[in-house]
Amino acid sequence: MTRKVSKNVKRSAEGKRRIVVKAGTNVLTGGSDGVDLRVMKPLVDQISRLKHDGNEILIVTSGAVAAGREVLGKPEPRRDIPYRQVLAAVGQSRLMNTYQEMFSEHNLVLAQALLTRNDIDDWQGYLNVRDTLLSLLSMGVIPVINENDVVNTEELGAEVFGDNDTLSALVSNLVDADLLIMLTDIDGLYTSDPSIDTNAGFIPIVNEDNLNQIMGILETKETLHSWSRGGIKTKIEAAMLATRWGVEVVIASGLHTDVLYRVVNGDPEGTIFKPSGNKMESRKRWFLSGVSAKGKIIVDEGAADALKRTGSLLPVGVQEVSGDFQRRDVVLIVDNQGRSVAYGITNYSVQDVDLIKGLRSSSIEDKLGHEYGAEVVHRNNLVML
Repeated sequence: MTRKVSKNVKRSAEGKRRIVVKAGTNVLTGGSDGVDLRVMKPLVDQISRLKHDGNEILIVTSGAVAAGREVLGKPEPRRDIPYRQVLAAVGQSRLMNTYQEMFSEHNLVLAQALLTRNDIDDWQGYLNVRDTLLSLLSMGVIPVINENDVVNTEELGAEVFGDNDTLSALVSNLVDADLLIMLTDIDGLYTSDPSIDTNAGFIPIVNEDNLNQIMGILETKETLHSWSRGGIKTKIEAAMLATRWGVEVVIASGLHTDVLYRVVNGDPEGTIFKPSGNKMESRKRWFLSGVSAKGKIIVDEGAADALKRTGSLLPVGVQEVSGDFQRRDVVLIVDNQGRSVAYGITNYSVQDVDLIKGLRSSSIEDKLGHEYGAEVVHRNNLVML
């Protein structure tokens, strides 16, 4: 079902330089059991044009399992994780080889990067991955990034990462991207599933004016079915995550002619998500990625208000703690209504915070036998949500 975006919709994607392109399994396979070269080739050609035009490009790709199935003669489908890990291990090399052959026709060099959440779960790991990707870009190399499916069983189960959607948002965060283009097999975002609802309305742009409508789509019955499993629901969530970091996002059909070039040139194509935040320094983006949070601290109303006024979190305002965090880990701070307030680096472990919750700071050393400061989380180590 094809719906054109109104030409009256003002786009602002033109002029971007650092672009993350996410190609999902449904796009790369063209609906078949294996990788469809007739789909891959036009995408590679478009990316190459964008690269030669002076843009920096990163690719977040799926398709390893599909490629592995094809290499092994398309065996009977199975859902168990070890079997799919085998397919991913076999298919990843085939997938990269296919990309390399196609990009070599344009005299472009690729680099493979297989990531898991654990790789960017701590600050040093985040910096290591970021430095590597930025160094590759500075040398004119195109990083091709995928989940490390052999070890990351959550992604293979398609229950957490949603076909690399979240990964593409995290990569956009890592490299401070200007634009994330998420390619799928539908034209963009609709008010409901267009394959079963002929009255589904196309949504050309997402911003503060219609954000509540978008949140409503996430909560509708349709999002619990096949339309959103590894599909539109995870793409909306990933897009909203990226826009918090100041990244513009476009969800568009990877099957449309010159879709990437059209998006980058600002032509009407797909659904554009406008950034809800400004660019921020890398440590704050790492905080807001949420991947680093080891636990949760629930605070009372007074403490939540103090944090919003640029205060620190003191033990007297802590009500409950959960998780398994240690000193200097990142925690999520929520109010007693369950609303997220901030991310921060804690001065104390979960055991220590549990012991000193509700106490005045002057009582910390008497209670614990040691002290790492008057604050559970200092204001300099906080990022408000």
